[in-house]
Amino acid sequence: MVHGMATKRNDLLGRLADLSEEAIQRLSDVPGADKALTAINSLRERTDELQKRVRGLEGLEARIVELEKKVDKLQQGSSSGARSAAKKTTTTKSSSSQKSK
Repeated sequence: MVHGMATKRNDLLGRLADLSEEAIQRLSDVPGADKALTAINSLRERTDELQKRVRGLEGLEARIVELEKKVDKLQQGSSSGARSAAKKTTTTKSSSSQKSK
């Protein structure tokens, strides 16, 4: 019984393939079909190119997430260093202003 279903499926796919070939042949006989087929092929090529670019964007998104994490860590580490540096410059400014008086 499974073999019969597989045969029916193959027959159905074969018939669909034959019908699509016939439809394409009929379309080629229609005036202006060359332009339509050229446009369809161009669309297919552009779609393939777009898919490749989108795949590249996925990799870039992953890199951006990693870089954002690194920047956050650096900001957390440098914020305490920046505070101490700010205190030093404030102290230096007040001591230099006292010397000039």
